[in-house]
Amino acid sequence: MSKEQTGPSESLVQDLLSERRELKVAVERLKIELEDAKAGGGGPDPRVKELQGEIERLRYQLASVRAEVTQLREDRDRLKSGIERALDQLAEE
Repeated sequence: MSKEQTGPSESLVQDLLSERRELKVAVERLKIELEDAKAGGGGPDPRVKELQGEIERLRYQLASVRAEVTQLREDRDRLKSGIERALDQLAEE
């Protein structure tokens, strides 16, 4: 199978994995900011709720990206299998 046939799906998977890593980093950074805000004393920081909401949003987005990556991998594998079967049938003729 040529590189051209697997390129777009592999590129998309790599892009999604990269986005997933970035989201994980963002979640961890916001967790640290949230802990800093809680430890700051002087009453509740108004940013705490905002940061908690952002963390939840990023967690949801990360879960969505994970599901999409899994689906894309399954699609890629199914397409690759179909191409291999077609090539085998052509070779038999």
